[in-house]
Amino acid sequence: MASPFLCLCLLFITVYTADGFLVYGVDRCVFNSTELKDIEFIRSYFYNQLEINRFSSSLGKFVGYTEYGMKQADYWNNDKAYLAGMRGEKERYCLHNIGNWYRNILSKSVKPTVRLYSTAPSAGRHAAMLLCRVYDFYPKTIKVSWLRDGQEVTSDVTSTEEMEDGDWYYQIQSHLEYTPRSGEKISCKVEHASLQEPLITDWDPSMPESERKKIAIGASGLILGLILSLAGFIYYKTKARGRILVPNH
Repeated sequence: MASPFLCLCLLFITVYTADGFLVYGVDRCVFNSTELKDIEFIRSYFYNQLEINRFSSSLGKFVGYTEYGMKQADYWNNDKAYLAGMRGEKERYCLHNIGNWYRNILSKSVKPTVRLYSTAPSAGRHAAMLLCRVYDFYPKTIKVSWLRDGQEVTSDVTSTEEMEDGDWYYQIQSHLEYTPRSGEKISCKVEHASLQEPLITDWDPSMPESERKKIAIGASGLILGLILSLAGFIYYKTKARGRILVPNH
């Protein structure tokens, strides 16, 4: 279930400080397997964020995109030794690094965490809305669906795209608008490469989410009050034992 299109990049930057212009090159390995035939090596040169020319192993030569870039591409294409070296980068540079990626990163997976919440429904005919939040999973590709009494729901469902967390993990959210029926069971179903079978989480409608939060806050306040009362009692008894009583004459 890993993404069929992956790219490994190495960035080389050279700055010409005299006039403040920026020239840099980017090497990319575009691939969907560890087979050499499924790999493309690309080297692009940029001038102030504008790509001026590019070498592609699929073409086996440089292509220019600006007047200067085309002249430079022609110059490199006529340098047989340099062109042969560029054609060899696909095997020398990409094949080695892609093998490391598949062994150490791309073959790994992390199981998702699933949470169900009730939320306020949008204006319309539905009386309730559920949110299925799925997060901290890897790789990116995932399928989230809803079940109602074991049958997949195909309408009144909206989902976000997979979003990066910035720490190699991903998250996604799915909403279900529905009209509650007595005795029904609603579940969020998650399918992912890290799971041997779909992960199904049932919604517990016994208590609205807002009421659960109120009870949790009230219980926390009660526990805190008991702790403070006990601490005050202990302090009072300690001070009382250290007090000296003087008889009246």
